Amino acid sequence: MRTILITGATDGLGRELARRLVAAGDLVIVHGRDPERVDRVRERAGGRTEGIVADLAELRQVERMAAEVLDRFDRLDVLVNNAGVGGGKPFSGRAESADGIELRLAVNYLAGYHLTRRLAPLLVSSAPARVVNVASVGQQAIDFDDPMLTKGYGRMRAYAQSKLAQIMFTFDLAEELSGKGVTVNALHPATFMNTSMVREALVPPISSVGQGAAATLRLIDGLDGVTGRYFDQDRESRANAQAYDLEARKRLRDLSDDLIRRTLA
Repeated sequence: MRTILITGATDGLGRELARRLVAAGDLVIVHGRDPERVDRVRERAGGRTEGIVADLAELRQVERMAAEVLDRFDRLDVLVNNAGVGGGKPFSGRAESADGIELRLAVNYLAGYHLTRRLAPLLVSSAPARVVNVASVGQQAIDFDDPMLTKGYGRMRAYAQSKLAQIMFTFDLAEELSGKGVTVNALHPATFMNTSMVREALVPPISSVGQGAAATLRLIDGLDGVTGRYFDQDRESRANAQAYDLEARKRLRDLSDDLIRRTLA
């Protein structure tokens, strides 16, 4: 029986993944911001579940969550970084996290970056293990002169930048963990799934959550030994060119580590 942590498991894709993995006999750690919603998902999923509550828009809560996982669980076979903030309501403006970081970069990327790095030793000790980053086909290069998008802000630009950052981290971590029994991959699960995130943006859904779950489960259950790849649903694909720029990835690492260090100091 595997132990699988899914962030953002109280709605949409994360909730469907939790349901399917519990039904398959896995122990699923259900993460969410709202303890009542976490409990509701666990009750409806049945089987073996554990709950963990943290708001990923605050790095101190991400740090506390990582410490709690390390304290409560002696193994972690799969980490699915699924939690995220979508494009938001039409005409909505720029927002920041509790730490003063552009919100989508903070939640969609930086929280998963810090959580994964903190949990990497547990993943290695549990090998063979996997990290699956739920990204998007919507990607835009990061402007390192203004990564917080204080000028020329656009909600979809912010979302696309954060999703590319996830993929850049995926490639870096796959190289770092090469030979240690942990695979790291990213995917675009499906286009405009029927989720609250998509409905909030007033975008007509064109895919089901089930389609996205099937593509994500393929990375959780199959493709043994495959690492450092980006998939568009079930097809290996090529990400935005910046994801293959080693200097850009170093700049993103440096930026991320600096933001975390200053926030948690």
